[in-house]
Amino acid sequence: MANVTLRSARTEKADPNQAADELCARVLDGPAPKLLTLFASRDRDHRALNQAIRARLPKSVRLIGASTGGEIDNSGMHMKSAVLSGLCGDLEVGLGLGAGLYRDAVGAGSTAIKRACDELGVKQNDLDTRKYVGLVIDDGFKFKKEELLLGVLERNQSLMLVGGGASDLDIDPQRGSAVIHVDGEVVDDAALVALIRTDAPWATMRTHWYEPTGEMLTISKVDGPRVIEIDGKPAAARYAERLGVAIEDLEFGKLRGFGARPTALKVGREYFMRAPFMALPDGSVMFANFLEEGTELELMNTGDPIGSTMRFFQEEVPRRVRSPKAAILFNCGGRAFMAQMMGKIGELSQTFAAAPPCAGFNCYFELYCGFAINTTLTALVFGGDA
Repeated sequence: MANVTLRSARTEKADPNQAADELCARVLDGPAPKLLTLFASRDRDHRALNQAIRARLPKSVRLIGASTGGEIDNSGMHMKSAVLSGLCGDLEVGLGLGAGLYRDAVGAGSTAIKRACDELGVKQNDLDTRKYVGLVIDDGFKFKKEELLLGVLERNQSLMLVGGGASDLDIDPQRGSAVIHVDGEVVDDAALVALIRTDAPWATMRTHWYEPTGEMLTISKVDGPRVIEIDGKPAAARYAERLGVAIEDLEFGKLRGFGARPTALKVGREYFMRAPFMALPDGSVMFANFLEEGTELELMNTGDPIGSTMRFFQEEVPRRVRSPKAAILFNCGGRAFMAQMMGKIGELSQTFAAAPPCAGFNCYFELYCGFAINTTLTALVFGGDA
């Protein structure tokens, strides 16, 4: 049977060459990887780190990466470090970069997937979705995930995608910024697609710790991701009324507000998180997603953050993927923030020890198939021989 495996290394060294020495010495110690992922704190010199790592790589090894709001490996969640991982085994990789995300997100997505397909010598509408999967990383602060996905999926809506937004230590949308890596390029205002072909077992997966309540609200007036009215009333006031709190208590991270009782879109039996994260001075509410007028969303309750994440790694992952050996993880920065506010960040960090060999980061909102979501952990998991 085909296999895909993962080796990772983490460093807290800030000097690019010292960091590259430490990371590459461990990740390159073994079979040559086909694809490297580099997830590094936004406070690092990303261009210098990229150059230092590329100088130590065989030319055949591909590299993707992102700036982060926290880095993840099996020892937990970390801050102000860099995590390098190598995917080895039975896989082929095509990479595509789409620039100008803010100006033309559909075009950026279309360009990125076309370039990735061209590298693998396959047409988009000929992709065998049992053998091909797409990993997508965007500049999260451009808030263009829905349009980006339209471009990536325009010629093959059944392609499975997973990913998240490159992030920053500062997640304020007015101050934060992000960069992504594609081989030797380090850019902002862009998105990448890593198209992976493999015969090994794999699955795109997601988990969140929220539970449905049956309580519905209607998005009645919008301006992009900004919701003006809910249930025909000013959005912030109405949301606060539905939760029984003051408007100032809605702020994400407060234990009775948006983070504790977000909203979700029900699709069949599934709940895709479509959470608000900021009440604005004009009385509107900024969501992490674009919403259509007339959309009905369900209010959710906080469940068991630690238990649900452990069950995901210990039960759902091995149920979906035979002998899981590698996982690329995109953990919403909001999950880490809420865990911190609930006093559970240490316990949440420890759950990653139960994951397959992994590398990931705290991202700025997530991607799963054709959905832009949030407050969710998304994952691309590979397996193989027992």
